[in-house]
Order: sequence, then C-alpha cells, then structure tokens
Amino acid sequence: MTTIADVAKMAGLSRATVSRVLNNHPNVTEEKKRLVRDAMERLNYVPNSTAQRLRNQKTDTIAILVPVLTNPFFAYLLEAMDTVATENNLQLLVCQTRYDREKELNFLSLLKTKQVDGLILTSSENDWEIITEFTQYGPIVLCNEYSQVVNVPAVRMNNTEAAYRATRHLIEQGCRKIAYSYGEKKSSVALEREDGFRQALKEHSLPMNKSWIIRNVYDIEDGRGALNYLTKLSERPDAVFTGSDQVATGMIMEAKKQNIHVPGDLAIVGFDDQPIASIIEPGLTTIAQPIKQMGTRAMETMIEVILHKRELSYQEILLPFELIVRDSTNRFSFN
Repeated sequence: MTTIADVAKMAGLSRATVSRVLNNHPNVTEEKKRLVRDAMERLNYVPNSTAQRLRNQKTDTIAILVPVLTNPFFAYLLEAMDTVATENNLQLLVCQTRYDREKELNFLSLLKTKQVDGLILTSSENDWEIITEFTQYGPIVLCNEYSQVVNVPAVRMNNTEAAYRATRHLIEQGCRKIAYSYGEKKSSVALEREDGFRQALKEHSLPMNKSWIIRNVYDIEDGRGALNYLTKLSERPDAVFTGSDQVATGMIMEAKKQNIHVPGDLAIVGFDDQPIASIIEPGLTTIAQPIKQMGTRAMETMIEVILHKRELSYQEILLPFELIVRDSTNRFSFN
C-alpha cells in the first residue's frame, strides 16, 4: 500500500512538507505543491482522509468484471448475481475486460473513484499483489477465480478435483493418449485444472505429450482450429479434456466434418454443462459447475459486506460439481 512516506521520497521532500501540502497549509511554495501532486499521481496515492470520505459515499452499484460476455458461463453468473442484487435494491455495472490488463486496472479504479460500492472479480489478468492495492478503496469478492494472497472472500469450486475426475473418466474409458486445452495459462482456474489433469495421468503412468497441450482456446471456432491442429500431428491423441463446452462443441463439429468418430476415434470432455452440451450430437460429457449457486453466493457475500458492514477477510466458499457422462466419451457402447 502506498504511504505518505512513498510520496515524500518520490517528491524529494520531507513527510512534514507533504503533510502540509495535503492539509492546504498556506506556507508552502507552488513548486513543492506541484512536486507532491506529481508524485501522488505517479503513485496513485489517495490520502487517508480522502479515501475515508469516498468510502462513506454510496452508489448502490456493484461492478462485475468478466473477461467476455459471449461465453454463456459468465452470462449465467451475471443473471444469478443480478437476481440477488435486484432483491436488495442494488444495480450491476458489467465490465468486459477482454483479458486485457489495462482494461482490468481501469475497471478496478472504479473502487478508487467511488463510482461503485464493491466489485466482484470473475477472472483476473493482473498479479494479485496489484489487485490487493485496490482493496483499501472498497470490498472485492472473487467468484470463480481465487487467491490466498488477496485477503477477500472467494466463491468457487475445486477445479483440481474436477479436472482430475474428468481425466480419470477418460482413462476408465480406455483412453491412453489424452490432450488438454485451456484458455488463459495465468488464470488460477486454468492452473488448478492442469494440476488435476497431470495428477490423473501420473496416477496411471500415462505420458503428457507437449504436442497435445493446446493453449489460448476459448470458443467454438477455437475448438474447430484445435481439432484441425490435432489431426495434423504424427501421433494423434485418442481423447481431449477441454476447459470449455464451447471449445468441445467446436471440436465435435469439426470432427463430424472430417469423418472423425466421437468417441470411437476421439473422446471429448467439456466443462460447465451449458445447454449446448445436451443439444450437440453426440451429447457432450462435461463437468457441471454450480453456476447459479456461485453467482448467488458471491453477491450475497458482497451484500453482507456493504450493507451489513461485515469485516472483509479471506474466506473460501467451495461449491460442489458433478461429472455428467454423455455419448462423447461412452466408448464401450461402440465396441
């Protein structure tokens, strides 16, 4: 957290002089005032008195940061949050970061300028040490994402266990060469899922071929591209665990186009259990996330903080998941 001492050091002045500037003391030169203002701006420093005054203002608005609005997972999260917010006479400000660090920082600054009463973060692009700086200006609740470094509540599911269970299911279906796709490597969600994937492979002494790891895939078109990439490999996998029903659906669609049989030639597992998972043919095996519960609990937690003045601290709220088995992995029925 930036302090008055940091401002004094950058301005090349004493703490006493900086204090006089902040308190509008008459016996301070314009040059020193300028040096202090410049240092404050460069350090994003807000005086404690100002921060306290801003914190006491209310907007009845909660900012929700999501990476993309086109992903149904985040749309369902928002719907659940909005239901709870409306019941408590609050409104949402939906902020799409597009996985951009600068955009995320600009939206986080809504807390600093007191344009919102609180902020729910569903995905993160910046380091947690940077995000922590903004908690001095208002409450932040993590939903889907998490970190023990940030002293705020986190509402999520155990992605490591879910990925492990999905990968083990593929192994139980006779798959031995399993690919893995994910979106953002830096994400805590992606890291957890990769850990679970690796654990399942290691437990069964199966290789993790680097050529079978597909990065930066997010939607149906990315899934099509990922399938095309896999078909060009000299050694093809016989299964793929994806981090998204959208990606998995794109793979199934492209596999049909190329006469690749799912699951006979390639078994596919998605993630989220979006409506498309039960509509696509063959039906998609996937991990069902408790999306409605996740959004509801995140907003309820935020309301406890801003309306009932509950102290903000690290609290991990783990919600259950379920493996939904459909025909995209049911290999034995085709033998």
